[in-house]
Amino acid sequence: MGMSTMGDGTRAVRAGLPEPEQYEPTLPGPVFAAHFHLSGEPVGPYTYGRETNPTWTHLERAIGELEAPGQEVETTVFASGMAAVSAVLLSQARTGDVVVLPNDGYQALPLVREQLEAYGVEVRTAPTGGDAQLELLEGAKLLWIETPSNPGLDVCDVRRLVEAAHAAGVLVAVDNTLATSLGQRPLELGADFSVASDTKGMTGHGDILLGHVSCRDPLLSAGVRRWRKVVGAIPGPMEAWLAHRSLATLQLRIDRQCTTALALAEALTARADVSGLRYPGLPTDPSYPIAVRQMRRFGSVVSFELADKQTAERFLGALRLVDDATSFGGVRSTAERRARWGGDAVPAGFIRFSVGAEDPEDLLADVARALDASVR
Repeated sequence: MGMSTMGDGTRAVRAGLPEPEQYEPTLPGPVFAAHFHLSGEPVGPYTYGRETNPTWTHLERAIGELEAPGQEVETTVFASGMAAVSAVLLSQARTGDVVVLPNDGYQALPLVREQLEAYGVEVRTAPTGGDAQLELLEGAKLLWIETPSNPGLDVCDVRRLVEAAHAAGVLVAVDNTLATSLGQRPLELGADFSVASDTKGMTGHGDILLGHVSCRDPLLSAGVRRWRKVVGAIPGPMEAWLAHRSLATLQLRIDRQCTTALALAEALTARADVSGLRYPGLPTDPSYPIAVRQMRRFGSVVSFELADKQTAERFLGALRLVDDATSFGGVRSTAERRARWGGDAVPAGFIRFSVGAEDPEDLLADVARALDASVR
């Protein structure tokens, strides 16, 4: 039975493990090494710690097996999600090139845009929803898609955008952070790069910063890997090992989180004090018709609006099982008033809620009680 035919849980617990060796651990411990024994020509797999490390190798193979089961794929791990994002955009774009970004993506994306423009790259932007980026592809080098978008949870049709982009000679990268590779497989949908902040759902414990880029094309992958070497955006061995250890529970975590997220979204639809509710897995959500065609799970994030800043802050303050914290995808539920950062075009009372692995009835009761307490 090959890994490509196995279920997600089986694949997650086996991903990236080396061949069994008598008296050796199933998952070897982290390798802490700046350099390795190296005589003669430096042609071996491990030479210097900024270029290669055996702990990364295991993790990169594991992520690759989850990104595209049964296919040849190369994965490069990075010190953070933004390191992975920057590696794709800055390794591919040259002065005079055109890059198409979403205007409603992750809030650090505008920082990358400024850097690209400083290097003489033309940046065009359009919203994720309605496949609006299609209109901007002419003459572009790279299309960057984020679906579902963070924090607005809009969805675009990856296959449609990829088809149009490739017909125009444009490369496509998909930020898959919110869905994770158990929710959506961008490479199978035709993308050239699948990128994620593994700080979020992939590692899922809110204690590691990590990112990755997966490619099927070895040349594209080589450019990304070269960028990591040049800027040194490398994960520590301990973080890489912890990330690999955390992948074993990926399906357990994601299934619980997605199931509860849908239950939360359904519960919130019944409340008059909640507006602007978004969750791609809710059949009444505008994103649902596309999401159901390209996603296998719909993520742990639910977004909604409360009346104003004060109501939102009273709600967050009244929650007992949910931390008021940024980021998402962790086993402990978190929520935040997103407008406090200033980077997203969201109302003052907008809540981004990340559903954890708590018992659903406990979490839903906590949210209902906190909402009741927030009404003055």
